[in-house]
Amino acid sequence: MHTNDYYCVIMAGGAGRRFWPHSRQASPKQFIDFFGCGQTLLQQTFDRFRQIVPLDHIFVTTHKDYRDKVLEQLPELAASRLIVEEERRNTAPSIAYAAHVIEKEDPQATMVVAPCDHLILNQGEFKEAILRGLSFAAAHDVLLTLGIRPSRPETGYGYIQIDDEQEGGFYKVRTFIEKPAREFAEIFIQSQEFFWNSGIFLWNVKTIQQAFRNYMTEICPRVDRDVPDFTSCPNISIDYSIMEKADNVYVQLCDFGWADLGTWDSLYEVMPKDRQQNVVVNGQTLLYDCQNTIVSLPKGQLAVLQGLDGYLVASRDNVLLVCKKNDQNAIRKYVNDVEMKFDGKYS
Repeated sequence: MHTNDYYCVIMAGGAGRRFWPHSRQASPKQFIDFFGCGQTLLQQTFDRFRQIVPLDHIFVTTHKDYRDKVLEQLPELAASRLIVEEERRNTAPSIAYAAHVIEKEDPQATMVVAPCDHLILNQGEFKEAILRGLSFAAAHDVLLTLGIRPSRPETGYGYIQIDDEQEGGFYKVRTFIEKPAREFAEIFIQSQEFFWNSGIFLWNVKTIQQAFRNYMTEICPRVDRDVPDFTSCPNISIDYSIMEKADNVYVQLCDFGWADLGTWDSLYEVMPKDRQQNVVVNGQTLLYDCQNTIVSLPKGQLAVLQGLDGYLVASRDNVLLVCKKNDQNAIRKYVNDVEMKFDGKYS
């Protein structure tokens, strides 16, 4: 398999509700420069993969509301490489359509599918891991996911239990476990058999197309066409629809400094901390008797805080949120309540 047969699909259609109020409906997290580095999460992901596959082999999937924003942030991306979803139907339908488009262009293609909200600390090791994975997926009839050795009993990530080793660094997957309770996450770490599911997938187009025909036949007629019908597709993720059903799923064990920036708590875990384990993402702060707290403010704004332990303080535009940082269900409830009471004004 020549590297000219390698393709990438970046998923950038999410609403990022768990990062509210920083992530808003009109401008969700993938379009935000979280780290003040001059690049949004989408731009960082795009630049990461253009070092691995040819520029015109990168596709981006997004919701129709974000079409113009994607093209504005990625001027190098041709409009023909943008897959626009009329309705959000989770990851399975958009991946199925992307595989259909790529297979028509290159029947020998092998593709990597990646979310746009990951933090990668070691770019060199990441590139090497992706190229190894693409090579393995090109030569084997497998559905491959990247697994990360867990560093803590994280309850917001999915876990993969490994089985027998196929060859260096590639293992057959025994089972997937979605977002376990903390006591189970602690057991998983102790067992040495479980790894975080990164949500980065690699496979050749023939293998994933066959998997959709085997396990999600209702999707195929709606996406195997020039203009996909996302509206009538089931709302289901690639994990539930394919990866948890197929018997040819493998995991590649990796270590390149990975974090899924899906929640405020996950952002807190990867950011530099002061002596009291506080994190300031943006803005100016004076912290008195505060610990284990994360603060994110607009640039130029000052917050003076006292006596907070394990809190999130986040402000953007016309919203200020102060709550426990690790209760993601509560944040989701707050967003729902705000939408219902204020008719979307603050979402």
